[in-house]
Amino acid sequence: MNMIDISSDLLRAEVYPGDPEPRVHAIQRLDNDDEFDVTALYACLHSGTHVDAPSHVFSQMEDPDFYKTVTDLPLEKFIGPVTVVDIPPGPLTGREIERYFPRFSDRVILRCHGDFEFFAGAADDVAALGYQLLGYEGLAHGGKNEAAFHRALLGAGTALLEGLDLSGLNRGGDYFLFAPPVKLDGLEAAPCRAILIEDHIIWRK
Repeated sequence: MNMIDISSDLLRAEVYPGDPEPRVHAIQRLDNDDEFDVTALYACLHSGTHVDAPSHVFSQMEDPDFYKTVTDLPLEKFIGPVTVVDIPPGPLTGREIERYFPRFSDRVILRCHGDFEFFAGAADDVAALGYQLLGYEGLAHGGKNEAAFHRALLGAGTALLEGLDLSGLNRGGDYFLFAPPVKLDGLEAAPCRAILIEDHIIWRK
């Protein structure tokens, strides 16, 4: 079984402007004659490889029909066949969505050798495809309309898998994804360890 880790290191990953830098605090250390190594972690839930839930941009009071936290999302969104799609750097418009985005995939990961940005309306075009999950490197691809980008996709039921590291991936195409978020009840995001399995796998009852 060939497993490819596409997670970024939480302590070294890109941090969204304004978010706190992740840091660790040593509580106990064997080097100090403690019985254990014990470390505390402080980090934004949106640092490193993580999952965004609808409650990231929809409030329970104003948008009860769309409001879901990370523990409300079914785990099958994050486990199953996935298609890795190579896209060109630069703006993504309806033309690029039509050309590059598959029509019969439940989960899609975008691989781009440069920066890309969803132009106005393009996120709505992707949302209309009905993906269970959309993953990508980086933390922001909506430009000035970052909130609208998130609202379009999360409002359509597409979970967002952000902060991936695809540098070790040799090709696009079909894989098996395993990337369930950490169970953090009632929160809008959670870190995860994202893994692609290259071999074909059939799980039988």
